[in-house]
Amino acid sequence: MLVVGFPAGAFQANCFIIAPGEGAQCVIVDPGQDAEEPLAEALRKHRLTPVAAVLTHGHLDHVYSVAPVCDGSDIPAWIHPDDRYMLSDPLRGLSRESAAFFGGLELREPKQVREMTDGSVLDLAGLTLTVTHTPGHTEGSVVFGHDTADGDHLLFAGDTLFAGSIGRTDLPGGSMARMTDSLRKLLSLDDETVVLPGHGGATTIGRERASNPFLTGMIDLDAPGSDHKHRGQGI
Repeated sequence: MLVVGFPAGAFQANCFIIAPGEGAQCVIVDPGQDAEEPLAEALRKHRLTPVAAVLTHGHLDHVYSVAPVCDGSDIPAWIHPDDRYMLSDPLRGLSRESAAFFGGLELREPKQVREMTDGSVLDLAGLTLTVTHTPGHTEGSVVFGHDTADGDHLLFAGDTLFAGSIGRTDLPGGSMARMTDSLRKLLSLDDETVVLPGHGGATTIGRERASNPFLTGMIDLDAPGSDHKHRGQGI
């Protein structure tokens, strides 16, 4: 299996390309700001043909380039319905500081948008992606799980879980209580599961279970979470 990733734009959001191998069809995960050129370069380098873009959530730093990327290759974008509004109205999901940074930015939906929900199974490019709804960072946040032919477990975690941190919950649609419930779902995964987050480097569920301060006492994952707001990573 081939996984290519790079940080894009002012917020360095990770964009991934996943494919069975070189010269195959592929899926794009979270084409954010300024992602078009490095995506095109990676597709040429590895001789890949995109068939879909899948979005972990609707925040601008993860969907900025989705319309030109999808429309340019005539492929659909997949998103949870609770976050779809941000494809055409991105400033609604931002903090005041981020909204001021982007000013009067206007985006539009790709020509093809498809919705996915908790438990959806996406069979794309010879890959099977399992969708888990993980609200907390946004109402429509999801993660994508994939089991490789070699028995490895991958999790494209968006802004739900990072190496050493979790997604912030102080933006519109955020909820610490819902984030806590979502993190409980992720902690049910095998320790060997490789986590590819929306910002920063890769980690594993086992490493985060053992050392992430938000999973080892700062948040009580054995009891209903309080709904205070956590200013973590992501916009």
